[in-house]
Amino acid sequence: MLICLGLFGCRRGNGSTHGAEAGSELVALRYMAAPGIVSPLELAEDLGYLAPLKLEFVSTSTSGPQSIQAVVTGDVDLGGAFNGAILKLVAAGAPIRAVVGAYGVDPEIWGGYYVLQDSPLKQPRDLIGKKVAVNTVGAHQEFALKEYLIRGGLSQDQIKQVMLVSLPPVNVEQALRQKQVDVAVLSSIYRDRALERGGVRPLFSDLELFGTFTAGSYVLRNDFVEKHPKTARTFVDGVGKALDWSRKTPREQVIERFRSIIAKRKRNEDASLVKYWRSYGVASRQGRIEDKDFSVWVDWMVRVGELRRGQLSLGAVYTNELNASTAE
Repeated sequence: MLICLGLFGCRRGNGSTHGAEAGSELVALRYMAAPGIVSPLELAEDLGYLAPLKLEFVSTSTSGPQSIQAVVTGDVDLGGAFNGAILKLVAAGAPIRAVVGAYGVDPEIWGGYYVLQDSPLKQPRDLIGKKVAVNTVGAHQEFALKEYLIRGGLSQDQIKQVMLVSLPPVNVEQALRQKQVDVAVLSSIYRDRALERGGVRPLFSDLELFGTFTAGSYVLRNDFVEKHPKTARTFVDGVGKALDWSRKTPREQVIERFRSIIAKRKRNEDASLVKYWRSYGVASRQGRIEDKDFSVWVDWMVRVGELRRGQLSLGAVYTNELNASTAE
């Protein structure tokens, strides 16, 4: 159940621009967002790639699973999450599909599992009985941690003794430095800020484990696509163009754009983190999704018993049919 559902309910208010439609297509797309961050979706709107659509901010999101569960319940129109979390939801019968990449892992953007410089933790077995701070359970950071432990030879019983502590990304570094947790997952801008301050060292990273890959995607409900096909295509095309723009544009220009977007949306946010931005990590042209972006997690989930072999076809999990780009 979503804690945030009480904040915005399951019905559209009479004053919502979402209720205004042009034919069968929408004027506004309801979404959730993280503070101090500019997503590819928000960048797409600012660049004009979503026109004539407008974004309608509904609530702050603390995790990808929360975001895509809100899509399932109909509280928002779109959401983005780790591909493994999307797989779990589809396997449970959720009527959604991934439609375009949202974030990834590459040499510029990756998640590191950090300890304090003087920590005695050095190998997988040392984590038994220790606390690891992640942004949320059941998502990217938990999957990577468990893969590290499995490769280190730990049994499932031993892995269960590694305690996960769910914290907002902005608080993870502080929890590590105050020794409230033993390991902290620091990604992208949060990692670079922590390294700038010093006093931490990495145990491992998701880049070391899996290499470069698109790790998370945006999802839409199946009935949303059926009812609003043009809206869905505009959304996917806009996000894809924004991802391409972010790769081709000099980094400083992208960061200045981010600062401008945060200032214009007036949500009383701290924009100091954007200076650490380096990449969204989605390498494919216009955010197209590839089989490998999901098959690696299907194989992983089958191996640990979370899925039966053959339980899911990738065609039920993602589609590129809404993406105007052709495969490279």
